[in-house]
Amino acid sequence: MEELYREYGKIVHHFLLSVCHDAQLAEELTQETFLQAFLSLERFDGSCKISVWLCQIAKHLFYQHLAKSGREVPTEQAQMPEEKAVDNVEQNAIAKLELMDMLKEMQKLAPQMREVIYLRVMGQLSFKEIGEVMGRSENWARVTFYRGKEQLLTKRKEWELYEGDQL
Repeated sequence: MEELYREYGKIVHHFLLSVCHDAQLAEELTQETFLQAFLSLERFDGSCKISVWLCQIAKHLFYQHLAKSGREVPTEQAQMPEEKAVDNVEQNAIAKLELMDMLKEMQKLAPQMREVIYLRVMGQLSFKEIGEVMGRSENWARVTFYRGKEQLLTKRKEWELYEGDQL
């Protein structure tokens, strides 16, 4: 559980902080989230990422806090826009972490492969333009990009399998 907290504690804390805008409350709810996760670990079915599961627990704890403090708890119908906003914050936090992981993995690729991916994704260059920049053919750029993308997708699948095995 300690390893889980080290890996996902910041995500949950940032998520809660963005929802409640109170650092002390976010810290308390983060700790409570991991306690509840520990107590209900056997109910985690692996149908979603661990970070999503933890943020869902955090969201429910925040709603419980609102109810206990006498503030209005969002209902399904009345709170649909905020619900989407909470989910959006959660998704943005997860996406940012996944992007960081992907960029770290890209650093492990061969330099030319990494450069092709950067030019294609970040520079939005066509394969023909990439071939010209790199002094190679359009087909070489296309194949290099495809191979790099496949390596990254394979690594991502390994992460997902590893996350599921940890629980």
